[in-house]
Amino acid sequence: MGLRTVTSRIYRGEISADIVGRPKIWYTISGLLLVLSIAGLLVQGLNFGVEFKGGSVFTFKAPSASIEQVRTAVTGGGAHQAIVQKAGGDWRVTTESMSSSHVTEVKSNIAQELKVPAGKVSTQVVGASWGGEIQKKAWQALAVFMILIIGYLSVAFEWRMAMAAVVALVHDLVITAGVYAWSGFEVTPATLLGFLTILGYSLYDAVVVFDMIKEVTKPLGPTSKTTYSEAANQALSSTLVRSLNTSLVAILPVGAILFIGTTLFGAGTLKDLSLALFVGMIVGTYSSICVATPLLVQLKEREPKYRQIRENIARREQSAKRQTKAPKVKAGAGASGKPPADDGDDDGEGAPATGEPAADIRSTVTVRKVVQTGSRQQPKRGTRQQRRGN
Repeated sequence: MGLRTVTSRIYRGEISADIVGRPKIWYTISGLLLVLSIAGLLVQGLNFGVEFKGGSVFTFKAPSASIEQVRTAVTGGGAHQAIVQKAGGDWRVTTESMSSSHVTEVKSNIAQELKVPAGKVSTQVVGASWGGEIQKKAWQALAVFMILIIGYLSVAFEWRMAMAAVVALVHDLVITAGVYAWSGFEVTPATLLGFLTILGYSLYDAVVVFDMIKEVTKPLGPTSKTTYSEAANQALSSTLVRSLNTSLVAILPVGAILFIGTTLFGAGTLKDLSLALFVGMIVGTYSSICVATPLLVQLKEREPKYRQIRENIARREQSAKRQTKAPKVKAGAGASGKPPADDGDDDGEGAPATGEPAADIRSTVTVRKVVQTGSRQQPKRGTRQQRRGN
């Protein structure tokens, strides 16, 4: 059976992938990813850009210069830290915060060492207070987003679905941040936009799956033959290929920006955004299918209604097993299950299976009858003359 045939059958609902029934596997994978991500955040930390921690930025064109030459020109002017990046044909150098006079000295040294006109070297000074304000607004935006998401899902669906979706969103955020920590990519305002985008995308996948689960599980009642877990797994299987196709179509252009745009065309300003989108979309698709849905099923199975359905199904299965294992009564058997005695002889007695000859059997039966009837021989009466003489 080919891959195309299998995916087609899954899409039509003919094959059900048992995703809900294996929560330990998915939780183990997510746990490992979360541990690695948290370790990256604690060990490596996030590389915040100048917009968050403050600093000075120098941007200029020097096609024939190398990274070491650019770094030497900047540090020779008095800068102590220099992060050199090449975006297209422009060099972008980030340093620590400096005074206006210090910035002018670095700018002059760059023009002198790299043969660049001083007027072509643009500078930007970002204070640490402005970066702190950006961080504060980012956290506020994230908090407002979470509150709106919880409120919407609680009204449109229920609080259990809202909880499962929020857990999946936090899962996606931590793993994406961990990838940023291990990769060393700079966290910029574009990165925050990417984070907010992946939250919405992950939520989209979860809402699609939850809506199908709500529709499939709505008719369940005490006499249902399907548990909530089985119905939810069926709903997830029917939307699985659809979700994967949607995610793949969205990931391909983002991957092109990340791998082709940054390596071939030097689009350095887009790599922060594209990395957040690329990692977030993959993790978001995984979490909506393998984290949010199994967690929702576990929460719903604790409700009395669905617990009662499971218990009723279990009782019916046990009853069917007992009926299957019950011994069958043979035809012609009595109430005790034993065959009736064989009345083959003339006297109504069963013939013994001792192999005795027929004559011996008849004589034995005759003696037995005599003994059973208890008959006795009467004394002989004398003749009439003898009685007169007496």
